[in-house]
Amino acid sequence: MPQIHLDDETVERLDALRVEDEEYDEIVSELINIYRASEMTLFHSGDEY
Repeated sequence: MPQIHLDDETVERLDALRVEDEEYDEIVSELINIYRASEMTLFHSGDEY
């Protein structure tokens, strides 16, 4: 598993998103899924006229 280093501001922002004892990898995975879903929505929004 690759390791990344986060600055203090990023850790604070992730801490603000944490629910109970949620792990950072769970938060990051959720954020990536949200990004992918919005990217797909934007990609397909122009397909229909």
